[in-house]
Amino acid sequence: MDKTKKIATRESYGNALAELGKEHDNVIVLDADLAAATKTSTFKKAFPDRHIDCGIAESNMMGIAAGLSTCGYVPFASTFAMFAAGRAYEQVRNSIGYPKLNVKIGATHAGISVGEDGASHQCNEDLALMRMIPGMTVICPADDIEAKAAVKAAYELEGPVYLRFGRLAVPIVNDNSDYKFEIGKGVKLLDGSDVTIIATGLEVAYALDAAEMLAAQGISAAVVNMHTIKPLDKELVLAEAARTKRIVTVEEHSVLGGLGGAVAEVLSENACAPLLRIGVNDVFGESGPATELVSKYGLDAEGICGSVTKWIKK
Repeated sequence: MDKTKKIATRESYGNALAELGKEHDNVIVLDADLAAATKTSTFKKAFPDRHIDCGIAESNMMGIAAGLSTCGYVPFASTFAMFAAGRAYEQVRNSIGYPKLNVKIGATHAGISVGEDGASHQCNEDLALMRMIPGMTVICPADDIEAKAAVKAAYELEGPVYLRFGRLAVPIVNDNSDYKFEIGKGVKLLDGSDVTIIATGLEVAYALDAAEMLAAQGISAAVVNMHTIKPLDKELVLAEAARTKRIVTVEEHSVLGGLGGAVAEVLSENACAPLLRIGVNDVFGESGPATELVSKYGLDAEGICGSVTKWIKK
């Protein structure tokens, strides 16, 4: 893991779109008056004729994206996760999901790390909402490398895709020379024998740090980067459950319905290992500095280490 260079995955999203635009002239980027924040302004600067500002009308934007996709374009509809998955849910479900249209949704500023914007903007429910839509692929990249790869993979995949990006700058975790991004395939970053921590998004870096802390206590933890929430890599989950006999999920999202919910469904059907879900525990967030909120809600390395240690001692 490279901690010397940190970049927010929303920055990666903007850069990846600009690169994608060079390669494919059917890429259209839509935004809801948030181009500076979502970083689609990078694409707008390079391809002003292929960037559409829909104004503060997210539901309408999803309808426009749906229409464009039926004309041979590949639209990336971009806004904050709270608006993409929340305000525009009906349009995403009925206008994009139901007809299985080739629309990509770039949802930035997800999770508790939105910080000072507070509970109204801290979307901790989007992974659950989006993975419930039939046919929707749901991706939550961990770093700059993975976010760029995810955007490219989303373009190449026919059908609706929800991409979740963060506001907070995060370290590079996928810096191995053999790293390969594949939708629906998790990446094992660290081996261990006592417990497997399955993390997604910015929590992957924290999980790696937590594994170091656990090792100092004599607990050997494996770490898996589960960048795709749907389709979930069931084979990897079951293999780790059979190997370490304990599974922990960590996500900057509600413990209900997201990564933890998806993994729980797999384990319950196979009854092969106990599960600890670490995330936002069925509460709304609050306003405050991003890193302090991550710590307060037990989602930093210390919080993960403490939760895992306490659970294992039981």
